[in-house]
Amino acid sequence: MSEDVIKAEGLTKVFNRSLVAVDHIDFSVKQGEIFGFLGPNGAGKTTTINMLITVLRPTEGKASILGYEIVKKDTDVRNVIGVVPQEYTADEDLTGFENVILCADLYGIPRKISKKRAMELLELVELVSFKDKKVQTYSGGMRRRLELACGLINRPKVLFLDEPTLGLDVQTRAATWNYIRMLKKEFGMTLFMTTHYLEEADALCDRIAIIDHGKIVVTGSPEELKNSLGGDIITLSIQKDVDITGLVKKIEHVKEVEKENGMYMIKSENGEVTAPRIIEALRKEGHVVNRLSLTKPTLNEVYLQYTGKSMRDAEESREDVFVQRLAMRRARGH
Repeated sequence: MSEDVIKAEGLTKVFNRSLVAVDHIDFSVKQGEIFGFLGPNGAGKTTTINMLITVLRPTEGKASILGYEIVKKDTDVRNVIGVVPQEYTADEDLTGFENVILCADLYGIPRKISKKRAMELLELVELVSFKDKKVQTYSGGMRRRLELACGLINRPKVLFLDEPTLGLDVQTRAATWNYIRMLKKEFGMTLFMTTHYLEEADALCDRIAIIDHGKIVVTGSPEELKNSLGGDIITLSIQKDVDITGLVKKIEHVKEVEKENGMYMIKSENGEVTAPRIIEALRKEGHVVNRLSLTKPTLNEVYLQYTGKSMRDAEESREDVFVQRLAMRRARGH
């Protein structure tokens, strides 16, 4: 078996012959790693997953999972993967146990095996005491854990998680992270997840691909991506309205200086050493520093660097829509 569990080459999806949702992307996922697609709504994350899990047929390019091509060997692909979709799919009129059994039936797993396996999975996600209660009584966190159990019923070698913590509160999100880490640690499972939460990608993923407008702009581990920014960020302002860019650029370890609205953004290989040197150099020239801060690179800064924009505002409005849609669906159910 190849070390690359998932491999995509030129993978492309065009809708209505004009809308390019995924644009000739190349990537690979290694055995036992958590690989993340990080990007905003409409970036192409879910479309990519839907092609990999054989729900959508690629317009161009190819991809394989455990050596099975997603188009030519779609049945083999489905047998080795599990999927936890973005939205809740469990039947609210059935119990938790009945939902897991239903998923097993769809895979053709004999009831003698599926009943035992369902109980094991419900214990794994801490839902045994709620197994006979209807899903309509479950909280958001319980529903997400049930979806996870359903996605694991066929004992997949690769698990796809599409926005696994969307709409969850902070505490439930953290608990879900623990389940994801456990799947990797205890079962050696390979996980492919999409997310728009920067902190989630940073905390969970071994490697991240930032995707924007259907294109992968950069791939690497969280540390590699943060280091790619060129070091620490020093932000400062001075009393006088003069340009000190040239002066600061001469200081050792300073790699880049940008001025915007009276504030200077300085990239340095070693911020702790550089900051005092900047203050001293400015003092000698009679400048007074009003403000100085030192920050280590974050994934947010990585995202801004490679896409030229922030994701947060757009994604906050997206969550509002998600919660409203969920509330409406529940209201219709009653």
